[in-house]
Amino acid sequence: MRHPGGERLPRGVRTLGELACDGTREVGLFWSEVLGWPLVWEQGEETAVQSPAGGTKAAWGGPPLAPKVGRNRHRLELAADGDLGAEVARLHALGATSLRTVADGWVELADPDGNELVLTGR
Repeated sequence: MRHPGGERLPRGVRTLGELACDGTREVGLFWSEVLGWPLVWEQGEETAVQSPAGGTKAAWGGPPLAPKVGRNRHRLELAADGDLGAEVARLHALGATSLRTVADGWVELADPDGNELVLTGR
């Protein structure tokens, strides 16, 4: 089996068909814009995105959402292609909120549903 990027996967390793997430329609639209991945599913409050190259989809099931308690165990880490400040401004325009600047070149934000993500400079 080959990964969508073309490299061969180790024997017995399979790709995921979908990463199912708890989330609103707004968060699906947010991640579509952030990643530049098209929506491949949108029905009611449910959304899914997928890389134009194919591979695993990320999907959000819509409300009702489970209560968020504390910080998420898993967070996405994104690398800004250029100016970190400009990328923070772009994510804010898409609906992200700033949580904290941890270190120079490392900013923690939250998506529209309050899930943490880390943005780093290159």
